[in-house]
Amino acid sequence: QVHLVESGGGLVQAGGSLRLSCTTAERSYSHLNYVMAWFRQAPGKEQLFVAAISWSDGITKYADSVKGRFTISRDRAKDTGYLQLNSLKPEDTAVYYCAADFNNGLMAATRPGVMDYWGGGTLVAVSP
Repeated sequence: QVHLVESGGGLVQAGGSLRLSCTTAERSYSHLNYVMAWFRQAPGKEQLFVAAISWSDGITKYADSVKGRFTISRDRAKDTGYLQLNSLKPEDTAVYYCAADFNNGLMAATRPGVMDYWGGGTLVAVSP
């Protein structure tokens, strides 16, 4: 129902940066209270929480592993969320997924099972 589309992934060297984008594909939901979150999944590993943002007030939450390196933000006028990836490490290599939760709050966004809608993912590959 709510279509999310990620972009911005690619191949970078360790220490480099990327900016991922997540947009709603068909319409604006900026008038609603929801949480946009990012998760990542490396091959053969579990899906892990990365960051989340409350769309209405901009309050953010981060996984400890990315604090100080990644920054989540949103542009409500563009119906677009961003994840700025800095100081990338090889262990950051994964498919990054954008997700949205319309039923719970920011504190619950660390759990992928809470999310209502998902994008198709964008690959981030970090070489040594």
